[in-house]
Amino acid sequence: MGLLEDARNIQRKDPAARSVLEVILLYPGFHILVYHRIAHWLYQHKRFFLARWVSQSGRHHTGIEIHPGAKIGKCLFIDHGMGIVFGETTEIGDNCTIYHGVTLGGTGKDTGKRHPTLGNNVLIGAGAKVLGPVFIGDNARVGAGSIVLHNLPANCTAVGNPAEVVRINSKTVIPADDLDQQDLPDLVAQRLTALDQRISHLEKAAQGDTPPSAEQLAARSGAARK
Repeated sequence: MGLLEDARNIQRKDPAARSVLEVILLYPGFHILVYHRIAHWLYQHKRFFLARWVSQSGRHHTGIEIHPGAKIGKCLFIDHGMGIVFGETTEIGDNCTIYHGVTLGGTGKDTGKRHPTLGNNVLIGAGAKVLGPVFIGDNARVGAGSIVLHNLPANCTAVGNPAEVVRINSKTVIPADDLDQQDLPDLVAQRLTALDQRISHLEKAAQGDTPPSAEQLAARSGAARK
């Protein structure tokens, strides 16, 4: 029932999927789950060469590379999937969604647990990179193209390079529009705008052209009345 439920989950989440049969026959995101089930079983039984052979066969046929040691929960939805990489010690919770081009990889500096752990109901946008033994909390969302190098709390939205939390529990953390895959907050542009405004203010102050503050105007008005 596990793989059948995975196929039904994909059919529910993908509006282009017209039937469960279509998912089973034609969807690489489902096919790689079949390959991984076999490869992971072989890996657990210390048949490491065969496990890698199966996983590499899956990579050849789907463009998705999942190390046999990775642990994947129920109902993972891999959309499109091309270019996805999951490292050996990756752990993924239940009901997660991962788009094409995502890497759940290592930094090259860690040993033992080297790869990310995702909680339940996590969404990772297209092209995002999550690197190192970081933890992504339940219900978190990572915007497309983001690079995550640190833990993210549950129920948050994070975007940028490096990724920053912009929302937690639907409350804005920094000024940003509501996140969707078409309209991500541009954190770099926000920082540059703020920096430009600061430089302009400092230049005016250096030239003695700084406009008076509200407190200064009030003080001047009081002095004039006297």
